[in-house]
Amino acid sequence: MALKPDRIEVLTDVSFFMNTTGVRGGVVSAVTSGSGVSMDDANGVVAYAAAASGALPIGVLLNDVVNYDLTRQHINWHKDEVQLGGKVTLLRVGQVTTNLVAGTPSAGSGAYVGANGLIGTSSTNAVKIGSFLSSVDSDGYAKVSVNIQ
Repeated sequence: MALKPDRIEVLTDVSFFMNTTGVRGGVVSAVTSGSGVSMDDANGVVAYAAAASGALPIGVLLNDVVNYDLTRQHINWHKDEVQLGGKVTLLRVGQVTTNLVAGTPSAGSGAYVGANGLIGTSSTNAVKIGSFLSSVDSDGYAKVSVNIQ
């Protein structure tokens, strides 16, 4: 589990697709700049960026993206699973508690998009997505205030 249920969702977006598998709680970025003008535009694709440099953060992923053979198994809606290639819910403004953290954050320090969707503490070649509201606890989770606009 990469995202704890204690979150505040002020602004979410459901207009993007994700064509790669991933766990919720990380920062997804646009695959191509300026993609996805309308709600069902197939060009609106996000993914976890391989590197922080050049990443265009769109939001924090709130669904697990899975690749199931749907003729044998169904999606578990109670776990917020989405089939590969489906629409995902992205948090743009709010607060999450996640363990997809890189570095050693402290309360009040900046939160930046990191490699592979991690939320990092390094501002080198990275876009700021918010700020940390806590340090990492014993289970590896940190509380993050997200403000991507």
